[in-house]
Amino acid sequence: MNMPARSTARSAARLAAVQALYQRHMEDTALTKLLDEFHQHRLGKEIEEEQYADAEVDFFDDVVSGVVAREEEIDALVTGKLAEGWTLARLDKTMVQILRCGTYELLARADVPKAAVIDEYVDVAHAFFDEREAKFVNGVLDAIGKEVR
Repeated sequence: MNMPARSTARSAARLAAVQALYQRHMEDTALTKLLDEFHQHRLGKEIEEEQYADAEVDFFDDVVSGVVAREEEIDALVTGKLAEGWTLARLDKTMVQILRCGTYELLARADVPKAAVIDEYVDVAHAFFDEREAKFVNGVLDAIGKEVR
């Protein structure tokens, strides 16, 4: 499958954003340090013989910074779409970051079509989870997209 370079770079940026926000959550890394670390050591680099795709750095920065800046608003939207009795704390930590990134894009990146945002984060979910969780991402982001777009 030969995807356009920009599309691949955006996909890589989304995956990296989820990873960066997960790291921030686990280690409480300061945002500037986190962005710098990903710029210097992750995006487009080879780690443990795995070549990381060249990511669209500005897009990566926007998603990570945007999620951090609007975390309360994003978390309220996501929580509102969870089944009764569920909270973000009950979800897998990676899942939370996937939903946060997708929600941020739906809120703040009107330049990216709603369907593209949802498809991209379903793909990110597939990198970490099985089909059931990917469908969960699809459902939550679709509901948020209907509300905010």
